[in-house]
Amino acid sequence: METGSAGSAEDTGAADGEPVWTGLPPGLLRMRRLLLVVWLGLTAVATGLLLGLTAGPVWASFALLPSALTAWGWVMLGRNWRSWRYAERADDLLICRGVLWREETVVPYGRMQLVEVTSGPVERHFGLASVQLHTAAAATDATIPGLDPAEAERLRDRLTELGEARSAGL
Repeated sequence: METGSAGSAEDTGAADGEPVWTGLPPGLLRMRRLLLVVWLGLTAVATGLLLGLTAGPVWASFALLPSALTAWGWVMLGRNWRSWRYAERADDLLICRGVLWREETVVPYGRMQLVEVTSGPVERHFGLASVQLHTAAAATDATIPGLDPAEAERLRDRLTELGEARSAGL
């Protein structure tokens, strides 16, 4: 699953010149799948009850539609989660994501203006945090979701340090 642009072995820490990719922790996948099951499960129950009581039991079978969406979403969430990864190189950070349309974002350390660690109430409950990188160009802002809080803070501190060393941002 390693892909990326070429770099020297010293830049990436990899012997073959490829970046060393880090995937997202499984906690993000668990959180997203739980939210999917809760929301679509509630939708299925509400649809079944509402249609069953007002239109009859045959119409209550439409409650199977959210259940089918849950099964499809379960698989799609897994594929999406596996597609996310990031790599720290000597001069920039690579973020790769996407199943059908692959997107690789390169954020030069010297262009970063702000590095934030955020964690909403649901993320905090699951022990997750996101790192958001802001640059002068809005098109190159990037986010790495669902990291362990300790890893998010380590990444923030490292990116801030490298940005200051490049003296163009932070």
